[in-house]
Amino acid sequence: METEKFKLKDLIDGIVIPIILVLLIFFLAIYVNVTGSYHILGEGNVIAVILTSGFAQMIVLGVPMILGLLWNKWAGGAAGFIMGGMYYVASAGLYTAYYQGTANFYGDMSMLGYLVNAIVIGYIAGSLNNRSTNFKRMLGAGLTAAIITAVIQTFLNLNFALEPSRNMAQAQWADTSILGIAGAYGFILSFVPSIALGIIVPILAKVMTWYGIQPLRH
Repeated sequence: METEKFKLKDLIDGIVIPIILVLLIFFLAIYVNVTGSYHILGEGNVIAVILTSGFAQMIVLGVPMILGLLWNKWAGGAAGFIMGGMYYVASAGLYTAYYQGTANFYGDMSMLGYLVNAIVIGYIAGSLNNRSTNFKRMLGAGLTAAIITAVIQTFLNLNFALEPSRNMAQAQWADTSILGIAGAYGFILSFVPSIALGIIVPILAKVMTWYGIQPLRH
């Protein structure tokens, strides 16, 4: 079969879009991340936290969710094990280095929670959706899986994390900087990215079904 002639769309898909993604990641890491070299939103800014660490967590949980919705619960769970495992190893190592060995975050339940939740979110989404392409069912499955895992992660952060992580989580929920309400800051950080994930991923999954971009089913 002869390859189609080169089109402008190929140039956009192959070069322009990847370069935009690279620049976006660079901008988020340097200018938005609160620990970035030239961060412009200030220390502890809730928007900056969501756009950086929250965005990273959305990717880790989003990949297993979309495979669960489009394929099945086993694919979602397996993808979650891979994504969550990589995130757990990287994050635990990073924070252990931050604290110069005084705290071993490989044993931190809040870190292990990301591994477990990545598996669980793909499995729940896949189980509830059961290969349906109905958008309402996909949305319901995605939101349910996202909210359940957000509740689990918040519970672990507040009660079973190592002291540095636990103190940080508790301080966030006690913070009154948002509308003067204690818990508003913690809720936004803990649940807004998950709710967004539960809406965005089903939309992406539905669009992918329109173009036939989904695993083959036997």
